[in-house]
Amino acid sequence: MNIGSIGLWTGSRQWPADPVAIHTIAAEVEGLGFGALWLGTADGSLALAEEILRATTTLVVGTSIVNIWQFDAPSVAVSHLRVVGQFPDRFMLGLGVGHAPLDRAYVKPLHQLGLYLDDLDSAPHAVARNERMVAALGPRALDIAAERSAGTNPYLVTPEYTSQARARLGAGPLMVTEQKALFGTDPVRTRAVARRTLDYYLQLPNYLNNFRRFGLGDDDFGDGGSDRLVDALVAWGSVAAVRARLLAHLDAGADHVAVHALTAEPAAGEPVGPPLTEWRRLAEVLELRRPVTSTSE
Repeated sequence: MNIGSIGLWTGSRQWPADPVAIHTIAAEVEGLGFGALWLGTADGSLALAEEILRATTTLVVGTSIVNIWQFDAPSVAVSHLRVVGQFPDRFMLGLGVGHAPLDRAYVKPLHQLGLYLDDLDSAPHAVARNERMVAALGPRALDIAAERSAGTNPYLVTPEYTSQARARLGAGPLMVTEQKALFGTDPVRTRAVARRTLDYYLQLPNYLNNFRRFGLGDDDFGDGGSDRLVDALVAWGSVAAVRARLLAHLDAGADHVAVHALTAEPAAGEPVGPPLTEWRRLAEVLELRRPVTSTSE
């Protein structure tokens, strides 16, 4: 499965419902040179992924994530079979345990994750280990990802985290790191846009626990996050600064960076949709017509 070194992360809810509109956007993403497209809060039916794949020929699509509490493993395995049967080697099933405040069934998440993977293994049409990933943050979750899937696709992490996670995973497993990015050099305005996105995640203990692992603390978690937290989690500033942060993940051991492009709120009356303007600029900045490599190579 050829995902390249740079892809995009996008919330599933950002996408239009109309298949024709989906196809138009997907074709442009592929044309811009991105290797993969990762869909946040994905539906277990995998219908959006299927439409995006239908409109493209080389783009890989992955889920980031399908929540194990919300979609049962046998049904997801059926959906997976339908998609990979049509588009072999172009779909990656990303799974995750979600968050206690959002999922009422949230009990012993890593144990339940193991049972879910067991169910995928034993389904009539099993989801192969190399066709699934586990969104892991803590050490035990990373071990499960390495032992029972193709690798991990962590969300809301830093290059420092990427380095530590790679050391835990070892050389073999695939590592796809999400990185938020925002073009803008005015620190007040740019951090304000970043905080609108980060504030939601600062209510979720799994992320806060992980932030503490790389030196952030309670003083950083209020009011949308301290400047230190914003700067750690969002690549912002000049074109050179954004590019350098993305490549830092590759230098730290990531195989692929899924760029979550942030944008200012749309003007009144404008439709909410994928940030095409930012995606086009990223493709230009990263020169995606040529292979993207780490700065250490």
